[in-house]
Amino acid sequence: MNKYQHISTYFFIGIGGIGMSALARYFNASSKRVLGYDKTPTELTQDLINEGIEVVYSENEAAKLLYQLEPFTTLVVYTPAVQTKSKLIKLSIEQNFELIKRAALLGEVTFAKKTLAVAGTHGKTTTSAILAHLLQETNEKVTAFLGGILLSENSNYINKGDEVIVVEADEFDRSFLHLHPYSAVITSTDADHLDIYKTKEALEESFTLFLQQISEVVFVAEEVQLKGIKYGFTELSEIRALNIKVKKGSYQFDLLYKDMQLKNLQLKLPGQHNLANAIAALALAINYNKDKAHLYAKALGSFSGVKRRFNYLYQSTEICLIDDYAHHPTEIEAAHQAVREMHPNENVMVIFQPHLYSRTENFADEFALSLSDFDEICILEIYPAREAPISGVNAQFLLDKIDHKNKQLIKKSDILNSIKGSTCSVVIFLGAGDIGEEAQKIKTVFNS
Repeated sequence: MNKYQHISTYFFIGIGGIGMSALARYFNASSKRVLGYDKTPTELTQDLINEGIEVVYSENEAAKLLYQLEPFTTLVVYTPAVQTKSKLIKLSIEQNFELIKRAALLGEVTFAKKTLAVAGTHGKTTTSAILAHLLQETNEKVTAFLGGILLSENSNYINKGDEVIVVEADEFDRSFLHLHPYSAVITSTDADHLDIYKTKEALEESFTLFLQQISEVVFVAEEVQLKGIKYGFTELSEIRALNIKVKKGSYQFDLLYKDMQLKNLQLKLPGQHNLANAIAALALAINYNKDKAHLYAKALGSFSGVKRRFNYLYQSTEICLIDDYAHHPTEIEAAHQAVREMHPNENVMVIFQPHLYSRTENFADEFALSLSDFDEICILEIYPAREAPISGVNAQFLLDKIDHKNKQLIKKSDILNSIKGSTCSVVIFLGAGDIGEEAQKIKTVFNS
């Protein structure tokens, strides 16, 4: 960060974003002045305020703050989700503030430090969270920037020293090309973010470029067609899980790491995708410090998970409510596999909120297939996030493609009645928009 030694104030446009807030917490912990703007108050922005960070929710209020700041000592941070025509971006340029994208700033923070990165279109958050947990529990001096809220910390940021850094290497907007990790893992390269990449080939090319920036070693899921040390479940992989069993809702397994075998590991997260994430995290941790391999293996058993990654919200003899971030067909398939494994012979209702018009349009057929595996299907309207509407692309467009007799389009206000009117004993909320907030409301009703 020598380049920004003169900076004493950081202003974040979109400070409530999961990646932005982790960086905000980092600079706040570094005794910098941190402030920012977001459109709406959330639990996360309130947590930032409680930690001493200034947050406003009005562009006019944010503009007033900017006018009070000194351009030479202030850095304005933004993400690709913020439109360049934003009033605050324009004002920052007019007032001669230096602007930087979140991904570029993360690259500056981690530059020349031993960085362990997790890349892939699925599994980044859980894998990096497990990795951060393993390092923290074994007293490594670790800083972690996570893409989700670690349940044990109620934070997406860990600050235990800077001998090793854990980051998510996000492929969106080619953000990960700002990183130069010591080692990394690539969990998957399924087509996604085609609003940015246009083609799957362009996405894969960005992963190839990312590989060239890794200085030491890369671990690659065995089904991914990239060079690296393979991990997974078959003999194709040098690092793999053996003797896998499910006992009382947890995985028990052995791990083969090249010529080393670790026995009786435990993972409390359901789903084979999470078991693969755990293998990837262990591979990065052991490569970092092989002398602690057995300690990492033991620490895995105490990992409690990440918010909105297959979280049990409510359980009784009559009904079980689960919340998950899945917003891509492959992730929906993984959530389905996990719920069937944990709740065999039970009927499952899915309440799905599509995320982005472009993703819904590009993967409509795949969404229809993955959702049709559930016993009852409820579709909410598309959560637009950063996008303008696309003509003809809406929830009804997706619903019409699903070949299933028990499907319906519902509003948020209909969710509770749909659950109460269902014969399903398991309900899973899926999506990356604000469906998690709706799930919390339903949880409150059932707990009252």
